[in-house]
Amino acid sequence: METTSQTTSRAVAQAPAEESGQQVPSARRTVDGYLLAPFPWYGLDEAFTGPRWLMQVGTAADGAVEHGSIGHGDEPSVRNEATAEEREKFAVVVTVAANPDRRSADGTGLLEATSVSSAAWLAGVGLLSFTWPGQMDHSLRDNWLDQQTETAWALADDLDGPDWSTLSLPVDGVPTPFHYRESEFGWVLAGSTQAGVHVGAYGRGMSAYGLGFAVIKDISAYA
Repeated sequence: METTSQTTSRAVAQAPAEESGQQVPSARRTVDGYLLAPFPWYGLDEAFTGPRWLMQVGTAADGAVEHGSIGHGDEPSVRNEATAEEREKFAVVVTVAANPDRRSADGTGLLEATSVSSAAWLAGVGLLSFTWPGQMDHSLRDNWLDQQTETAWALADDLDGPDWSTLSLPVDGVPTPFHYRESEFGWVLAGSTQAGVHVGAYGRGMSAYGLGFAVIKDISAYA
């Protein structure tokens, strides 16, 4: 997908900003990008009763919102290899607009279609962004991240391959098949919904088995 990230995490929301000489409320600034999306956002269903928080949205070159992430549980930080007990417990749900091949804003070309593989790749890269092998020097992490990102792309492009299994989870109460894989860093899954979007998810410390997904009725409540 041709997208650019628009950071809307809490950290950015807390940065100083002025509008007509006044600070913009962090909750409103954080949720603005999500409110511009022409598609429904997904999160864990009501069976999850822990904290929920906004992360970021991704936009196309013309500024249209194409995907975004919602966090559940502990807000993760970049962690090195730690025992399971020391890791945060979180699950992040990625919603991706189901777009066919379409013209770019300037009419000069086609934008890549989105698919379940798009959701799988975004989820895989999302998990990597909070991972840092403990034996690795800080200066080498960028190279490691580049290599792992390429691996995540290759895996997402081969959802029928041996690295993936099938997991059935409820989406809006309907059993739905997901592609699922585990790694030393956590788990990743991806599938499609009947609401015209693809859903990806990643996490660690929280089991993917038993999770359920549902349309978020009021995205501003997550701010």
